Amino acid sequence: MAQAPTLVIMVAGDDRPGLTTRLFDTLAMPGVEVLDAEQVLVRGHLTLGVLVSVDGTGTVAVTAAVAAFAQRHGLSCKVVPGTGDATTQRGGELHVAVLGRPLLPGAVSAVTAKLAEQGANIDRIRRLSADPVTTIELDVSGVTDLRQLRRDLTATATEQGIDVAVSPAGLARHGRRLVVLDVDSTLIRDEVIELLAERAGARERVAAITERAMRGELDFAASLHERVATLAGLPEGVFDDVRAAVRFTPGAQTMTRTMQRLGYTLALVSGGFHQVIDPLATGLGIRHVLANRLEVRDGRLTGRVSGPVVDRQAKADALRRFAAEENLPMSRTVAIGDGANDLDMLAAAGLGIAFNAKPVVAAQADAAVTLPYLDSVLFLLGLTREEIAEADELR
Repeated sequence: MAQAPTLVIMVAGDDRPGLTTRLFDTLAMPGVEVLDAEQVLVRGHLTLGVLVSVDGTGTVAVTAAVAAFAQRHGLSCKVVPGTGDATTQRGGELHVAVLGRPLLPGAVSAVTAKLAEQGANIDRIRRLSADPVTTIELDVSGVTDLRQLRRDLTATATEQGIDVAVSPAGLARHGRRLVVLDVDSTLIRDEVIELLAERAGARERVAAITERAMRGELDFAASLHERVATLAGLPEGVFDDVRAAVRFTPGAQTMTRTMQRLGYTLALVSGGFHQVIDPLATGLGIRHVLANRLEVRDGRLTGRVSGPVVDRQAKADALRRFAAEENLPMSRTVAIGDGANDLDMLAAAGLGIAFNAKPVVAAQADAAVTLPYLDSVLFLLGLTREEIAEADELR
């Protein structure tokens, strides 16, 4: 069956009130049907594209009418005839978010070149934020090898000093989600065990062990027991001192607040300790928490962990359990972490985000953020700065 003739109509120029209305009034002719439309405004410059179907005798008339409209209003125009819906996507739809501070043209060029190498097509580009970082999002179709694309873009991001995140399009991006966060060096800027060790005079030793464990060079459970042993004898009141010293990562409270106002469920999964994390979670309105618990006897820390250690497998299991409790499929889960013990959790989630992570983690995650603002994760989920501000007003 022959496809109906169509026209792609593009007009551009200085914006003013009523232009869009006048163009569609111009197109209000017998046999003309609107199939698609998109309008972009950048600093007062309008670009408006419309796809219409026309009957066999209407093409010339519509083209002439659009040309006259453009001339009257001082606009440039282009009309391209064809057949069928020229905007039909070719499968493999993805969202590619590019974040930079600053975002330079060469970096955008490098990203789009990698997309072209994959045979992908950029269907749409929009800005999500200008502050504190510039974020643009590319709607992409035609990708056949997602794993290779992510590897290529990860390397490009490192070379260009930007962040690039690739996430699937579709329904999983909309509606309620479960977002599971690591705590130390993710939700907060500190490593809680190092703050505790400082009070025991063992911070440098513990920090060195932590660094190796987060890089994946040491077994996490064994390294945790070794670090916790240095805390033996500390008074139980040390937890209050450490809670007071904890610093949230910039943007952490904005991110959690925005997500909750959008109906997302948040959870904390940590190799840290309930005695410090639980009050943080309560203050943020987060009820799902999994962490280790330090053993206390007669008002002093024993230097031992009470119960099983929360390692990388336990974190992934918690993600699945919380999703089941919330009646959410895994495709609607997001995991955010920085260390090697987060890798299983990041792999299990619908979207795994490495935040200021060790290289081994950034290389394996779906997306990596190197900017120091945790709320930049919101842009990876497709939210604009304006939508975040609007959510902030919903008190």
